[in-house]
Amino acid sequence: MASLQLVFRHRFTAPSSSPSPSSQGPRLQSIPGRSQSSVLRGSTLRASGVASKMDVPVDSIETSSRTTLYPAIQPYATGHLEVSELHSIYWEESGNSDGQPVVFLHGGPGAGTSGGNRRFFDPEFYRIILFDQRGAGKSLPHACLDENTTWDLVKDIEKLRKHLAINKWLVFGGSWGSTLALAYSESHPEQVAGIVVRGIFMLRKKEIDWFYQYGCSAIFPDAWEAYRDFIPEEERNDFVGAYHRRLNDDNINVQLAASKAWTNWELATSYLLPNEDSLKRGEDDRFSLAFARIENHYFVNKGFFPSDSFLLDNVDKIRHIPAVIVQGRYDVICPMMSAWDLHKAWPEANFKVISNAGHSANEKGTTAELVSACEFFKHSSC
Repeated sequence: MASLQLVFRHRFTAPSSSPSPSSQGPRLQSIPGRSQSSVLRGSTLRASGVASKMDVPVDSIETSSRTTLYPAIQPYATGHLEVSELHSIYWEESGNSDGQPVVFLHGGPGAGTSGGNRRFFDPEFYRIILFDQRGAGKSLPHACLDENTTWDLVKDIEKLRKHLAINKWLVFGGSWGSTLALAYSESHPEQVAGIVVRGIFMLRKKEIDWFYQYGCSAIFPDAWEAYRDFIPEEERNDFVGAYHRRLNDDNINVQLAASKAWTNWELATSYLLPNEDSLKRGEDDRFSLAFARIENHYFVNKGFFPSDSFLLDNVDKIRHIPAVIVQGRYDVICPMMSAWDLHKAWPEANFKVISNAGHSANEKGTTAELVSACEFFKHSSC
């Protein structure tokens, strides 16, 4: 399999009140002994030229020495940012207050963040920004679908960046977080220093159909039955639509029952091997309601994108930005076809396929590559 043989070896410059445009810029170098493919010049991290392909298996791309999560830490600052007259979003900062900013974009949509999300990043180097998207986690109002679109979230990310006085940041997201990372980066490439995405999801019809209508059901027929049987047979030609009606029913008990069936289907299929801790999340009514309602809302509305291939069609806007794509080979929620399509459209990005992983970021091989990717953006060749 042909792949990029690149290692990012540059150090981000931590933000300051008056950054110097003449400071030494970061560089992107090829592995020693191979031809140089790209050079990044200046603090804008723009690539000059196009990376060449090397005849090296994806799994042999050099990784950094650290591949394990960092110890658990607590935030040093938290708050709620009013992003509209209706919505306020919870945000937090941890790690190094003077470090390189990184923003973590959670999945779902509707899943919210957790303390474990901080552990992908070196707290001595990174200024770690987490926030709960509209209606999710600690953001208010809970599970609210009004004024809740992809483009509202993109605007929220920019409002948060400005609120925290950040110039550029590393953008990190998995699953729906990869969707949002691409949408944000394509809208504001000048604010993005680098991109790490995992479990690629571009909200195309074939991706939704695969998981919610047919396809994945052939691999997990046992878990599928509960999701399927919740909907009367005469409505099963459109499961997403049928769940939408119940998740928006006037009766909260109907909403809760539908949210449990929807959420448990996804949790049952997240790992290559069964994970009991993941399944327990579905027992939380508050989590399930936001997760199912917001996910379904976005899917019914096709992600609020103007076309099915919108994110792929606009990838040229970010091809100059250093990036790492991480994908579990046996991801059945966001199957590898999407990561492969993104890789083909964005060959400059470092593409990593994890041969023994499913969808979750918490599977050992995927975790290792995500930590390693963040180390790429940390270490300097100097």
